[in-house]
Amino acid sequence: MSDTQRNNPFRQAQFLTSANKINQLPPDEGAEVAFAGRSNAGKSSALNIITDNKGLAKTSKTPGRTQLINFFALTAGRHLVDLPGYGYAKVPTSVKQHWQQVLSAYLQQRQSLRGLVLLMDIRHPLKEFDRQMLDWCLHKPMPVHILLTKADKLKRSAASSTLLQVRNELKRDYPQATVQLFSAVDRQGLEEALQLLTDWLGLDTH
Repeated sequence: MSDTQRNNPFRQAQFLTSANKINQLPPDEGAEVAFAGRSNAGKSSALNIITDNKGLAKTSKTPGRTQLINFFALTAGRHLVDLPGYGYAKVPTSVKQHWQQVLSAYLQQRQSLRGLVLLMDIRHPLKEFDRQMLDWCLHKPMPVHILLTKADKLKRSAASSTLLQVRNELKRDYPQATVQLFSAVDRQGLEEALQLLTDWLGLDTH
């Protein structure tokens, strides 16, 4: 186990508040990293592994249960932010439109936002909604780190091939974005993700 995992600063994450509208967000100060992804991309599982807390983000067999922006407090004004799952949940068009407006405003206006972690099922990367999120971040501009989740579902060669393909597309269209393999099942890529989050938030792991 590495020093980052042994002294994981995200273990202290605790639920702070939920918001349905921009004006319900906590004060725009300190530093935060947001997590986003299609409703079946394994976002809750990734958050739970990163924080070493199986009960932090509620997982569900029914995709799309995250309908609010959820804030988790760390330390000294640092937060992790769980954004609503998008693009898959069977919700009314009016709800989807509401969340498109809220997510766009949050990503483009939030001053304390240090970066976006975008989760994609490795078997279905760079779908329309993923590209929309990348476009919003490109215009800010803001760094994005992609976790290709469920990497354990593919053989190593297939996973590596998909990683290379996504990396090449990002280099062409979204140069501010980086990408890695990730699996909440066997903890593949956990160390890399922890290090990136620690750097973005300026956390001390010693």
